[in-house]
Amino acid sequence: MRVRPAHRWGTIVGMIHTAVVTGANQGIGAATAKALAQQGINVLITFLRYQPDPDPSTPEAYFTSRNSGADEVVEIITALGGRAHAVEADLARPETAAQLFDEAERVFGPVDVLINNASGWVQDTFLTEDTDQLGRALRPVTSSSFDAQFAVDARATALLIAEFARRHIARGGNWGRIVSLTSGGPQGFPSEVSYGAAKAALENYAMSAGAELMSHGITSNVVHPPVTDTGWISDEVRSRFSVAEAGEVADVIAFLCSDAAQRVTRNVLRMA
Repeated sequence: MRVRPAHRWGTIVGMIHTAVVTGANQGIGAATAKALAQQGINVLITFLRYQPDPDPSTPEAYFTSRNSGADEVVEIITALGGRAHAVEADLARPETAAQLFDEAERVFGPVDVLINNASGWVQDTFLTEDTDQLGRALRPVTSSSFDAQFAVDARATALLIAEFARRHIARGGNWGRIVSLTSGGPQGFPSEVSYGAAKAALENYAMSAGAELMSHGITSNVVHPPVTDTGWISDEVRSRFSVAEAGEVADVIAFLCSDAAQRVTRNVLRMA
């Protein structure tokens, strides 16, 4: 993995922060874990080995990375002088949220940064086509495609924010950062309709958190990345879109987790 130069936005002097970053064994999550570690933040990385159905329109390396652990990310962070710990966790299980915070507190101490990056992505549609405009496989909307998406992007996000807030308030915390990742959103996402709907729910939870938790020093923002190379980008996609690197998205997330962003909350930041 390529390591980008650190943008040190400046954390509170004398304080050690701890982050939970979900889905951080590859892509934007991995880049975010490294960016936060370079700011001196301890990072609990969550991941779930997952083998998507083969798709000839998608590079094989993507499937390999989705089915990998997080050892490489931890090794990179450690080599740079940071602290990281990885946990394989299924966010579709309701009890996972509390277990992750228990583990983070056991290893590092209280969590004051939460990055909701993991997704239960499936590509479904109301149409009858078998492939989308990029040649990727489509499936019809079913209860299974709904459950896979909403269990992670919507329900797990809500439960993680709830656990974060409960523990933060109980210990009298006065500094916290929540950043969630979205795509599609309230205006719909053709060919990825359950994904877009679940992300719309995620955005709403994040905005509510920003309003309710502001008095406890917690900011809550959402980042809407552009098309980003997390391993799935084919030559066809690259020829049609301006493609960002995962590290560029991580830089925005790292800024939102810094003291420089202490008055930035309840925003959906759409990257170009």
